[in-house]
Amino acid sequence: MKFSTKSTYGLRAIIRLAENFGQNSLSLAKIAKEEDISLKYLERIFSGLKKAGLVRSEKGVAGGYVLVENPKKVNILKVVEALEGKNQPLHCFSGEKKVYCNPQCSCKVNFVLDRIQSAVNSSLKNIFLSDLIS
Repeated sequence: MKFSTKSTYGLRAIIRLAENFGQNSLSLAKIAKEEDISLKYLERIFSGLKKAGLVRSEKGVAGGYVLVENPKKVNILKVVEALEGKNQPLHCFSGEKKVYCNPQCSCKVNFVLDRIQSAVNSSLKNIFLSDLIS
């Protein structure tokens, strides 16, 4: 799994929505200013979050974004996968099956990477947005 600025900024922004859950929507401009994130970049990030069904936009003068589900139900894995996709750590892995680099390849690296990926996914599944808000 890849963790880029998209994940970092996306998590920072969605935590803002989690803190505001059940209240008014938040504008991207406000989040961008408070988190010191480019508004254009944040718009691209929220496009992915919206497509994944994690946030929705509200129109109007007080419009902005809201978290769709209760922060107690949204795990960090959902957020990261919405932003980064379900990437594997190396090209020799694809989903649940091993894909060799070439017919002669018999390395054991994929075993280690699979264990690392599973541990990361398990950890992220067990951390919820509610755990990150004060």
